[in-house]
Amino acid sequence: MPAQIIAPIVQGVSTFLSIYLVLIFIRILLSWFPNIDWSNSVFATLSQLTDPYLNIFRGIIPPIGGLDLSAIIAIFALQIVSGLVSSAGNQIVAMAYYSAY
Repeated sequence: MPAQIIAPIVQGVSTFLSIYLVLIFIRILLSWFPNIDWSNSVFATLSQLTDPYLNIFRGIIPPIGGLDLSAIIAIFALQIVSGLVSSAGNQIVAMAYYSAY
């Protein structure tokens, strides 16, 4: 019974992390274009959603020669968390399945 409750939650968190990762990629790609008007509502929303997470890593690793390497660490960390969530969810569901028999 708990696996039936936990599986959709894990799937939802995993989906959220995947969507957030795509948003971060878009934000990083858009930062390469200096002509973008970040006051535009779409770009401002994207910035408000992704910058708090990226700023955590920008505080740890400052830009080196104009390159913001902190984004690479941020993406790597998000992928690790996503993998851990998926793995933990799969193990919980498997344990619940085997304990039922």
